[in-house]
Order: sequence, then structure tokens, then C-alpha cells
Amino acid sequence: MKLLTDNARLVCQHELGQVAVRATQDLVTISGHCLLVEHDPEGRPIVGCPNIGATIKPCTATLPVQVGYSAFIRVNGRRACLDNVTGYTDGTPPGVIQYEVRDSGQHFVTEAA
Repeated sequence: MKLLTDNARLVCQHELGQVAVRATQDLVTISGHCLLVEHDPEGRPIVGCPNIGATIKPCTATLPVQVGYSAFIRVNGRRACLDNVTGYTDGTPPGVIQYEVRDSGQHFVTEAA
């Protein structure tokens, strides 16, 4: 599993919805990009989701991460994010649409399984 940086690309399952990732720590970097840690992917805005309709709400924000935090690597006590991070969005139908990683933002550092 690759570690995620603030250069990672996360999308909603509608593919065009881009998650605005932001690192909350700057102590650990990979190739000049800050490592994402626990809670960084949560509560982030999503822009460009095409899931629009009369009774349909597009994905506009990420909800808590369901899977994808490291069991081994921590920064200031917060678990590092891995490239299998996934969780639900606030889009309709509720509890169905997820966000996921398309690019980790770096191709050097991995966590051994």
C-alpha cells in the first residue's frame, strides 16, 4: 500500500467529483508533499460531481473514512493514510456512494503488508 500525500487524487464514485485534499501536518513529507494522516480525507469538499437531478443531491463532501488508515505508521499519534482509503460521501442515495483514491500522489513510499 502506498502512503497518500496532499498531491493525491481522490474522487467520488461518479468519477468527475474531485475531493479537495489538504494535509493537516507538515512534519513528514514525500518528495516535497505532506503526508496525509488520520481525519485529513474526512469532511473535505467535493467539486464537480455530475450526479444532479430534481431529487438527487450531488456529492459535495466526504464523510468519515471506513477503511485505509495504517495500523503501523503514525505521525504525532495520527495514523497515516493509505491508497485504499475509502468512505461515503453526502450524495444521494445516502450510505451508498463512496469516495476512493485514484492516485496516491507519490510513487516511492509503501507500507509492507
